[in-house]
Amino acid sequence: MDRNVRWLGFGAVVRATGVSLVLPFLILYLRNVLGIGYVEIGLLIALTGVVPLLVVPFAGVLADRIGRRPVFLTSLAAEAASFLGLAYFLEARSLLGVLALATSVQIVGTIAAPAISAYVADFTRGSERTMGFTWTRIGWNIGFTVGVFAGGVLLGLVGFVEVALYAGLVLLGSTTLLALALDASPYDRARRSGASARAVEAAAATGRPSLRESARILVRDRPFLALCGAAALAQLTVAQWNTIFPLYVNSVLGIPYAILGAGLALNGLVVVFGQAPMTQASFGHRHTTLFVAGTAAYAVGFLVFGAVGQFAFFLIPSFFVVVFVLTIGENLTSIPSTTLPSNLAPPSDIGAYNGAFFAVSGIGTLLAPVLGGLAIAATASPLGVWTILVAPALPAAVILALFVTPRLAAEANRA
Repeated sequence: MDRNVRWLGFGAVVRATGVSLVLPFLILYLRNVLGIGYVEIGLLIALTGVVPLLVVPFAGVLADRIGRRPVFLTSLAAEAASFLGLAYFLEARSLLGVLALATSVQIVGTIAAPAISAYVADFTRGSERTMGFTWTRIGWNIGFTVGVFAGGVLLGLVGFVEVALYAGLVLLGSTTLLALALDASPYDRARRSGASARAVEAAAATGRPSLRESARILVRDRPFLALCGAAALAQLTVAQWNTIFPLYVNSVLGIPYAILGAGLALNGLVVVFGQAPMTQASFGHRHTTLFVAGTAAYAVGFLVFGAVGQFAFFLIPSFFVVVFVLTIGENLTSIPSTTLPSNLAPPSDIGAYNGAFFAVSGIGTLLAPVLGGLAIAATASPLGVWTILVAPALPAAVILALFVTPRLAAEANRA
């Protein structure tokens, strides 16, 4: 594995530690500190995702035209500054300020994501590319494990404001580390030297098609667009893990911050120790099959969680079991969602394809908290809530299995 990919994975450890100190718990600040209702929380969380969703298609194009490394390093520096600003508004209990800074965090993260994906793709090919994305994900989840566990403990000791300050300082450190350690990718070097499109294809660099040409390529790639649509539907279920699930655990079922933090830390540990062997076991299998299996694992986990809440059966032990099942789904879906867009893209449009995938699937992520808030408000039955929330997974699986899989080149669809 190229040293730059290894350094990116290590930098992800530090960055994820900072982000996860406070961000997974921010929805609880809205409920427990500001006293906002469930439906309103769902709408507000969705509102913070509107601008990032509009930005993400251009983020991919930006990575193709300015370069991978400068785009994501600038974005990560802005991310650190956003967390420091968030601490101020948390102290002031300013709903508008908190929402603005939460939106800022998402915008800069959105801009960074396609550039990071394209950076890894520039240094890797084939199964090595799949493993490269796996190692950056493992690095992220090591940091996530440390961050959510520490965040769950620290929130009960010092509160949201201090934890947000710690997060900003950690993110400044991670950005500095990456700026010092990472080289320009082959694409970035070739772009600066004016390499031709033919040379790019041979040496992991690229020519730069116009915005209209990039858009035309994407619009004509119907199997790719269907993949994006299926991912958007799946995200209506999958994204409940990051929004409504922790809110439901703490505010509806009454599980405290420390236990919630420990459960989220278990999620990180399962990724750290399980993602690499799971990725290796996936080699030779279809990405779309992995996507369907992972989405199914989420559905099963959420339904079990609904049944546990319905009958109050060993609530805390069952919570940890459900987190384990959900993380298996996360491990499976992460493989195609991080790798398949790059596999399907022409060499000159890897950033654009990743940006388009994140944008369309992000529609599901955007609407997920709205659906979750409405489901909680619509029924007091835990099983009823989670049955509603897993429903979109079924059409997603049908589209992936019956429409997308037969239309993808076998090599591109192979992990």
